[in-house]
Amino acid sequence: MDLAEILISVKTRSTSLVTGAAGFIGSHVVDELVSRDHAVVALDDLSGGFADNVNPKARFVQGSILDQALIARLFAETRFDYVFHLAAYAAEGLSHFIRRFNYENNLLGSVDLINAAVNHEVKCFVFTSSIAVYGRNQLPMTEETAPLPEDPYGIAKFAVEQDLRAAHELFGLNSVVFRPHNVYGERQNIGDRYRNVVGIFMNNILQGKPLPVFGDGEQSRAFSYIGDVAPLIARSVEVPGARNQTFNVGADQPYTVNQLARAVCAAMGADAALQHLPARNEVKHAYASHDKVAGIFQYRPQFSLEAGLARMVAWVKKTGARQSRKFGALDISKNLPPSWRE
Repeated sequence: MDLAEILISVKTRSTSLVTGAAGFIGSHVVDELVSRDHAVVALDDLSGGFADNVNPKARFVQGSILDQALIARLFAETRFDYVFHLAAYAAEGLSHFIRRFNYENNLLGSVDLINAAVNHEVKCFVFTSSIAVYGRNQLPMTEETAPLPEDPYGIAKFAVEQDLRAAHELFGLNSVVFRPHNVYGERQNIGDRYRNVVGIFMNNILQGKPLPVFGDGEQSRAFSYIGDVAPLIARSVEVPGARNQTFNVGADQPYTVNQLARAVCAAMGADAALQHLPARNEVKHAYASHDKVAGIFQYRPQFSLEAGLARMVAWVKKTGARQSRKFGALDISKNLPPSWRE
């Protein structure tokens, strides 16, 4: 390859910033982008992720999206074609009690990235929102369902969606918004006691502990394997019909938490007891329609719950249990679930 060919190759290669790149979903998105020949800058503060999750072909930068000087430097030194924003603290239930932390990390940090994307003429900003924006609405939740979030986490996510809409109308910033739900799989932080029920169940089984279930366990969710989520997020910038659209993404079939517990035990080859805890304030049933993403991306979920759990179990048994840590200082302790006080 001569110099002219090298310059053409470099010029046509897409350059992408991925935030939350050492975390669960973010690291899988980095893998997908690398496989699609993107030059990737992987940003993460390692507050919930792990550096060894990051694909070695990406350039890893340790830092926070709240560091405005760092964000300015990254955008100044690298002309990003795309931004994939996955950095967030996604503990939906805990967000009631960490309101300032939630809004700083999940809203204000996002606004700084949007500002930079506008100022540096990014081609498309891909944002990972959540079906938490819907609240207690009709089922299945569709993209036409009026959002009415019931917790600070969902409120912050919806506010970012609205800010992206405004940025498109005034500044022409293109975006794609995904609303995934209850995603599980390899590299999930199973030591996080406040989120990711699949990981919590597997971590407790490894430690010989019962499986904690809030209330009667009949609340239902559609649990989504990472292999049905990350590839769509990564290739969304290549799909013209996805621009300035919002998509639910994840599994179609809902399961109760009790059913999930039995499925995890079967996948782990264990017989763990359930520990029913006082019910917490949460949406009872939450699952979504994926007709829109199927139409635009020509894709339906490929992994059954059993197949996804089997893949995650193989990884979990290799990596072993992780110790759960308390969050730290809370803004509010009133009505905090007793099990989170321990």
